[in-house]
Amino acid sequence: MGQYVAPIRDMQFILHEFLNVSEELKQIPKFEDVDADIINQVLEEGAKFTQEVLFPLNHSGDREGCHFDAASNSVTTPKGFKDAYKKYVDGGWAALACSTEYGGQGLPIVLNNSFYEMLNSSNQAWSMYPGLSHGAYECLLEHGTDEQKTMFLPKLVSGEWTGTMCLTEAHCGTDLGMLRSKALPQADGSWSITGSKIFISAGEHDMAENILHLVLARVPDAPEGSKGISLFLVPKFLPNADGGVGERNPITCGAIEEKMGIHGNSTCQMNLDGAKGWIIGAPNKGLNAMFVFMNAARLGVGMQSLGLTEVAYQNALIYAKDRIQMRSLSGVKAPDKPADPIIVHPDVRRMLLTCKAYAEGGRAFTSYMALQIDRELNHPDETVRKEAADEVALLTPVIKAFITDNGWIATSEAMQVFGGHGYIAEWGMEQYVRDARINLIYEGTNTIQSLDLLGRKVLMDNGAKLRKFGEKIKAFVEDNGTDEAMSEFITPLGDLGDKVTKLTMEIGMKGFQNPDEVGAAAVPYLRVVGHLIYSYFFAQMAKIALAKEDSGDNFYKAKLATARFYFARLQPETAMLIRQARSGSANLMALDADLF
Repeated sequence: MGQYVAPIRDMQFILHEFLNVSEELKQIPKFEDVDADIINQVLEEGAKFTQEVLFPLNHSGDREGCHFDAASNSVTTPKGFKDAYKKYVDGGWAALACSTEYGGQGLPIVLNNSFYEMLNSSNQAWSMYPGLSHGAYECLLEHGTDEQKTMFLPKLVSGEWTGTMCLTEAHCGTDLGMLRSKALPQADGSWSITGSKIFISAGEHDMAENILHLVLARVPDAPEGSKGISLFLVPKFLPNADGGVGERNPITCGAIEEKMGIHGNSTCQMNLDGAKGWIIGAPNKGLNAMFVFMNAARLGVGMQSLGLTEVAYQNALIYAKDRIQMRSLSGVKAPDKPADPIIVHPDVRRMLLTCKAYAEGGRAFTSYMALQIDRELNHPDETVRKEAADEVALLTPVIKAFITDNGWIATSEAMQVFGGHGYIAEWGMEQYVRDARINLIYEGTNTIQSLDLLGRKVLMDNGAKLRKFGEKIKAFVEDNGTDEAMSEFITPLGDLGDKVTKLTMEIGMKGFQNPDEVGAAAVPYLRVVGHLIYSYFFAQMAKIALAKEDSGDNFYKAKLATARFYFARLQPETAMLIRQARSGSANLMALDADLF
């Protein structure tokens, strides 16, 4: 079913040339020994694992799906998934970016991020099992007690145990303030938790000996709404005194969902009937702790769509070079064949370049973001940590929404390259489209991300975080504004930066008068900001490529061509988006609900 080759060359370009990661990491004592050789070695070994172990299971896992046994409340994952997970654990991949204090390898998130792109390209459904575990690890690391960390983190770090995030209930999705699950205190300091959760990814499976569920519930006399939510750690099996697996805890799978995509991942309905758990953090402060997990998950979902964009592009490119149909409009290109390969046709190239540009832009964006997280968590300078934290907060909703929007566009375009064959399951392309669609929905829909960006991250602090990021763009524009070779990138970048500033002020003024104006503008506004970020990164990458264009390495010529395509064909979408955002709420809200 097609193929996948990890894009190591472009990853190396991003890490070594665009971000200069080795030099950046030298400023962080715990990473000062992570040099280019270590980075390259991890990338190469990660490529072997994902290409040889995971990718062959992607299509078969989609066709087989997971199997639920109601009698035992157990889930069996597709053939090969469990063995692949054992190889993942044995290879130390689960521990890659985890603290050495708990058995991890202590490598930076920016490197782990590249590995996760490979995981998602090769098999998104499988990758959700360890991906959620890493989010649980980060949440416990920041908010768990010393006892909880000692008991549970080594098992998560090793991969022996996996983790989940149990938020959603049937009557409430995004509005978590409505949740009904209850937690009652017990004499031994634990809590008895009762309730039901739905849409729990990897909630039950056979790949690991234990599953640690992070569950939101209400304690007695909790305040109404989101201010009355607490977070609990609820294991599938209670741990023994020696840290091993003990008796079964009454948190069980009631059913698994039949879904459009990601069939290889078990999406479960979980029932808690007096399940034993331990509170994480303070009572009624559960959302604060869970947001660590949720923000990690939102970056992870962006990585899922980046991975799908890359693998869909690779297979569409192979097909376009091989499939012959009709002759080129400008004359025969393959006289030895009855028709020309379809890559000669302009619109096929448009589709391929759209996928390529969104993959390369997304790779630059997510790698930059991961480096900022490393700086936020580990840099010795408090000022640097604060600046990085502000950027991470600002950019997280854009990572999630913009990259998943683009992933949906790119996988659809890649399938279109195949024509009718793309719609047929045996080619594998329709799976990428189906898998990509969930990424716009879960971990906070893209509309929620848009509202978060505009309402909370931009307007709530009067644009302070956005202005800081904008200053970086402005400095780059000023530094390169007189370089004639860079004008085709600098001019549209500077112009879009000015338009974003004006648009933000205009929406902010309208929003003070009518909050619906923010809701009406939020979705196009986020895409405009996403394009501003991609424009900034593509301009920087173009500068590097221009300097090396004559090096004899065609990689740089391809990078320049992709940047030129992005600015000519994709970035101009912002003109339409800005008009949409400025059009106001009246065209959305004037029609009475009964008239729809």
